[in-house]
Amino acid sequence: MGDTTPNPIHQDPELASPAALPPRRGLIRRLLRWGGFACVLAMALVFGGFLRFADSVTTLKPPAEPKADAIVVLTGGYQRIDQAVELLQKGAGKRLLISGVHPTTTPAQIRKMTQGSADLFSCCVDIGYDAIDTIGNAEEASNWIHAKGYRSVLIVTNNYHMPRSLAELSYVDPDIEFIAYPVVNSDLKSRNWFTDPNAMRVMLAEYAKVLLAGARNITGFGRHTGLRSASASGQN
Repeated sequence: MGDTTPNPIHQDPELASPAALPPRRGLIRRLLRWGGFACVLAMALVFGGFLRFADSVTTLKPPAEPKADAIVVLTGGYQRIDQAVELLQKGAGKRLLISGVHPTTTPAQIRKMTQGSADLFSCCVDIGYDAIDTIGNAEEASNWIHAKGYRSVLIVTNNYHMPRSLAELSYVDPDIEFIAYPVVNSDLKSRNWFTDPNAMRVMLAEYAKVLLAGARNITGFGRHTGLRSASASGQN
């Protein structure tokens, strides 16, 4: 009988490692994989940051016995100014700055709106017309604080606006003690505020601004003065 020893079968080299990929293609896949992980991590951090921001905003409360050298209220709603004038009347501060008032608004209009006394406004209320945004509020408030020689200041603004306001104020003037006096928005007190589209929109927009302000204050990129006087001088 002939030789029945089977011939050895040699595997095609191209089929020996079917999972093998060209180096360039493998690198692209690894980059895409790690890029996907980075995106998921970034989204988780942003979402977690929003939950923390929302919790801090909705639980903000005014101090029981507010007291400082002076009071600064950031315009954006008459409820804020009403609260600041009431604090001044109660002696929580020696003097009040209303920052960011529109140039067409007169002190008499503000006094009438708040029902404050003429004597109180004459002696102890200053109207700031220079600020055009929150950065400008911080600049305007800092100039006023140093001109008056104050060391501690009550900051009156809406609760959702407070984190960004304090961040801008502390960036401009880190040596001053800023004490938060939030004006609580009733829509954000409810446990199910997140089901209200308007409340959610406000919170998301403000959180995005907080992130932008933080990045701007760290890098210095895109920062402006926020003052009408500086804008006007820059155009001349």
